[in-house]
Amino acid sequence: MTRTLRFLQLCALGMWVGSITYFTTVVTQGAFRVLSDRDQAGALVGFTLGGLHLLGLIAAIVYLVAALGLGRSLKALAAPAALCVILMFLLTLASQRIVIPRMETLRAQMVSVDATPLSHPLRVEFDRLHQVSVWFEGVVLLIGFAALFLTSRSNTV
Repeated sequence: MTRTLRFLQLCALGMWVGSITYFTTVVTQGAFRVLSDRDQAGALVGFTLGGLHLLGLIAAIVYLVAALGLGRSLKALAAPAALCVILMFLLTLASQRIVIPRMETLRAQMVSVDATPLSHPLRVEFDRLHQVSVWFEGVVLLIGFAALFLTSRSNTV
């Protein structure tokens, strides 16, 4: 049972980190290179980001339930790797429930992000939130690598 729970942790975390890496290096780049309309590319990226976030939230739950199974106590959630996953979960949840909805509201108000002047207040706020979103995703990725390393090195159950 211990090996199965550890496998679930590594699989969940590996899929999450791998998905973020794929999203940032392939999906976002491809959408803006292949689609001729930048607003359409942004819509595609926004849609796929929602799926990425859902996958991440599920992966975090799987990881933490496995950690509880391994530790047989709530103290297991205080381990460094588990704390990393909890932080990843919270950042992902904040991005999906706070940042992205605000961006979508602004996108609807502008009709076209690409056609809105960079100095327009709606565009300024959209660009700021976009940077927050990118920062959240980057931090989640870095913490994910740390959690993956810590989990793979863990000898305790």
